[in-house]
Amino acid sequence: MFKYIKYLLALAGAFALSGCQYHILSPQGWVGIQERNLLVIATLLMLIIIIPVLIMAVYFPLKYRADRSDLSDYDPTFEHSNKIEVAVWGIPILITAALGWYTYVYTHRLDPYRPLDHLQAGIPIEVDAVSLDWKWLFIYPEFGVASVNELAVPVGRPVNFRLTSSTVMNTLSIPALGGMVYSMAGMETQLHLVADAPGVFPGRSAHYSGPGFSHMTFDTLSMSDADFNSWIANAKSDGTDLGRETYLTLEKPSIADPVRYFATVEDGLFDHVVEMCVDGGTVCAGQIMTQDKTGGGGIAGVPNAAAYSYDSKRAIDGFGALIDLPTLNPEAFYEAFLNSPDYICGPSARKEAVSHVN
Repeated sequence: MFKYIKYLLALAGAFALSGCQYHILSPQGWVGIQERNLLVIATLLMLIIIIPVLIMAVYFPLKYRADRSDLSDYDPTFEHSNKIEVAVWGIPILITAALGWYTYVYTHRLDPYRPLDHLQAGIPIEVDAVSLDWKWLFIYPEFGVASVNELAVPVGRPVNFRLTSSTVMNTLSIPALGGMVYSMAGMETQLHLVADAPGVFPGRSAHYSGPGFSHMTFDTLSMSDADFNSWIANAKSDGTDLGRETYLTLEKPSIADPVRYFATVEDGLFDHVVEMCVDGGTVCAGQIMTQDKTGGGGIAGVPNAAAYSYDSKRAIDGFGALIDLPTLNPEAFYEAFLNSPDYICGPSARKEAVSHVN
């Protein structure tokens, strides 16, 4: 009976591990290899303490148990040992210092904003990545093409990513190549990776972002320069045009989108995504900050509040469906403002509001 239980447990363990992927421990890029090395170094350093502690946790209770027959090693006068003090304090201090040193070295070596020029690999390519609900858009500004849920990179050439998000935060993660950086609405982040071998490596968002999160995956196609050029040519021939109107349609929430290509990309589209003003009726974030720096729009800007609103157009429910939120009524705002107490609305502000109402 016990033999069958062992077989069942082994089968259950194999089944549980069948979905595991080991790209982190088997990287295919310089950045991933460096991260794997740091992980191995840190693990080995910590095992210097963990293994002896686990052994002592079993050895000492057995050796010094109360019912042992040999008590000759019992010394009631013992109170201090310099050797023990050096061991229990000195070894952890040395290990902590080593961990700190390696962490410092690899933190600067693997700064995601640091270009990989020191590798002297090849001419870098530029990729602008936009996380949408719930898909990835990759724009190749040098070639004027884009793709959804598929990333193509040439082997041996660094890839310089610029990242942003259309809505909530996401994380671009390609474990086989290493590193991951957040994409955030209204902000631009950077990541630098390189593939050292051809292959197909899975990528995904590593930050929960709603009901379609589990489908927010893509394949990274690492290929030769010739195959990469063919991929670009195929995108140009089979894709459609990606302009502002197309983007606004694309960014609407959708789940499990298929791979698609765009043969052309409107100039400056990524910058408008970062500035949150792809829609021509929305004021760009840079303009808003400039206005805020100079004192803001004041009460006179209330009628134009819709042009400063971004999130309300992208509000979704728990199933990922868009929600129509009520629009701001300037007259109702003025009325509430005029009827507010003086500590909220001073006489001068109230006078300005009355002039706008009239």
